[in-house]
Amino acid sequence: MTISAWPNPFIEQRADPFILRHSGVYYFIASVPEYDRLEIRRSATLAGLRHATPVVVWRKPERGPMSELIWAPELHFIQGKWYIYYAAAPTKALDHLNMFQHRMFALECADADPLTGTWEEKGQIKTQFDTFALDATTFEHQGKRWYLWAQKAPDIPGNSNIYLCEMANPWTLKGEPVMLSKPEFDWECRGFMVNEGPAVLRHGERLFISYSASATDENYCMGLLWIDLAAEITNPHNWRKSPQPVFTTSYENRQYGPGHNSFTTTEDGQDVLVYHARNYTEIEGDPLYDPNRHTRLKLIGWNEEGMPQFGIPPADRP
Repeated sequence: MTISAWPNPFIEQRADPFILRHSGVYYFIASVPEYDRLEIRRSATLAGLRHATPVVVWRKPERGPMSELIWAPELHFIQGKWYIYYAAAPTKALDHLNMFQHRMFALECADADPLTGTWEEKGQIKTQFDTFALDATTFEHQGKRWYLWAQKAPDIPGNSNIYLCEMANPWTLKGEPVMLSKPEFDWECRGFMVNEGPAVLRHGERLFISYSASATDENYCMGLLWIDLAAEITNPHNWRKSPQPVFTTSYENRQYGPGHNSFTTTEDGQDVLVYHARNYTEIEGDPLYDPNRHTRLKLIGWNEEGMPQFGIPPADRP
């Protein structure tokens, strides 16, 4: 499968895309424009996800702490069970302040098939602050399970920073979280001061974390953190941060606000960037309610120093 074989958009009106490859099978989950449900697609091939039938596995309740704005789900397989991590806001207030009242939640499925199995709500994943929190992911490293997410700190300006913490189990944190990155460069602070949507990638002797920055319009872009595989990942000083964004709007190709990515691999093991972007800038109202952030795929290159080369968002093509 080469990049020329993937249509662009790959899947329309699916933002915050996440693709899991498990036991040779591909699973796709993302934010839906209505922000009201979680649905999974499955395919034996990466290309097949495009036309796979979505299966709704959970719908938001009418009221309560996770009854609005279901954002950025991820699907993971941990110790023989399936988990979905997602963010949700409480029942809407008339003043709309709940737009930024998200907290993070987990669902568990002990059945073999996550599309037909029973999903159990495991509740909110509690962190060090009771503040706006979202975009959780998880990974194994150095024999431990880690949780990585974005959250507002009470004493730091801006919307969200990137935090890391060990997990006691798939829905409970263990020990003290550490902050790996906060908005500090101009390209991280356009419209909003944002670091969010972290995603993990290993290559060679390094562990990489990509993340998204700035407002969700054409200013949205991707940054990069990295660390040596043998280094202590809970020491923020061991992490390096690119002073420039690594994936940005292409005005020439009419690809605006690329970001909120995940990573997967092709059937033959090539690294793939999974991301969303719009193909126009004329957004009416809040960009979050514009449905046309489409899922897109792009191969990742690597330079001689072992650093990822994300390149430029390719233009739309059927």
